[in-house]
Amino acid sequence: MSKTALITGVTGQDGAYLAKLLLEKGYDVHGLVARRSSDTRWRLRELGVEGQISYHEGDLADACSIQRAVIKAKPDEIYNLGAQSFVGSSWDQPVTTAVVDGIGVTHLLEAIRQFAPQTRFYQASTSEMFGLIQAERQDENTPFYPRSPYGVAKLYGHWITVNYRESFGLHASSGILFNHESPLRGIEFVTRKVSDAAARIKLGKQTELRLGNIDAKRDWGFAGDYVEAMWLMLQQEQADDYVVATGVTTTVRDMCKLAFEHVGLNYEDYVVIDPQFFRPAEVEVLLGNPGKAERKLGWTPKTSLSTLIEMMVEADLRRVGKE
Repeated sequence: MSKTALITGVTGQDGAYLAKLLLEKGYDVHGLVARRSSDTRWRLRELGVEGQISYHEGDLADACSIQRAVIKAKPDEIYNLGAQSFVGSSWDQPVTTAVVDGIGVTHLLEAIRQFAPQTRFYQASTSEMFGLIQAERQDENTPFYPRSPYGVAKLYGHWITVNYRESFGLHASSGILFNHESPLRGIEFVTRKVSDAAARIKLGKQTELRLGNIDAKRDWGFAGDYVEAMWLMLQQEQADDYVVATGVTTTVRDMCKLAFEHVGLNYEDYVVIDPQFFRPAEVEVLLGNPGKAERKLGWTPKTSLSTLIEMMVEADLRRVGKE
C-alpha cells in the first residue's frame, strides 16, 4: 500500500520539490494551504504536480484547522515546511513569526499526539538558529544563538519537537537546513534577487542591484537535493536531528560574481551597497557540517553552487524575456 503524506507549506519552494519527490515515490500527497487572494500554486504548476495533490484549507496559527487536516488526511508522515520564512520580514512581523513558526509547530505536534500518534513528523529547522556562531562549523551539537525573531521562533519549534519526541515517544525529527535555493525561491531572498537582477540588467530592464552586506558568508545548496534528506529522516527507525548542508561557504559577493559572469557582465559595475538592506543584528557567517547526515542517512548534496546559480539565472532570463 502507498503511504500518505501531509505537507504544510506545500505551495512554497521546499513544499513543491518535496511534493514532486513523494509523488514520484508513489505517495498519496496532501497539502495544507491557507486562503489567499493571490495565486500561490504556481510553483506546483511549474513542477507539473498541482493536480496530483489533495488540498486542505488551514493555517498553522489555527489549531482547529490543523486537527481537521490531520484527521481527514490520515497521514503516515507530516512534513512541516510552512513558515514565515523571510528573516527580514520577521523584524517587521515578530509576533506573527512567533505564532506561525513557533506555536504552529506545537499545534501540529498536539494534533499528532491526540489523533495520530503513529504518524512520523518532520520539522523544518534552520541554520539561522546558530546566528552568532559558537563554532567555526556548525553541527548538531553546536550551541544555538539566534539573531532574529525568525531564528528565535524556529528555535522554539525545534526544541518543542525534541520535547514531544522525548516526552511522548513521537517519531519527530528536525532537519537543521542551511540555505537552500532554486528557481522557485521567492524574489525577496538574496539569491533570487541576484539572479533576477542579472537577467534584467542583461536584457536592459534594470540598471542596478541594491544589496546590503555582500561579504556575509553562507552555505548554499539546491532545495531539490535537500528535500531528499527530509524524506530520508522519516525512513529511519529512530527519530533524530540532522544538519543538512554542503559544508562549503561562499560570500554574497562571490554569488553576484557567478551570476553576472554567466550573462557576460561584471557585477562591480551594477551592485550598489544600500544601508537599508542591512539587518538590525547581522549574521556574518554560517557553515554547516553535514557529516551526520552523510553517515546515518547516506545523503550528500549533488548540485554545486555554480550549477545552481546558472540554473536560476537561466530561469530568470526565460521569465523576464516573456514580460
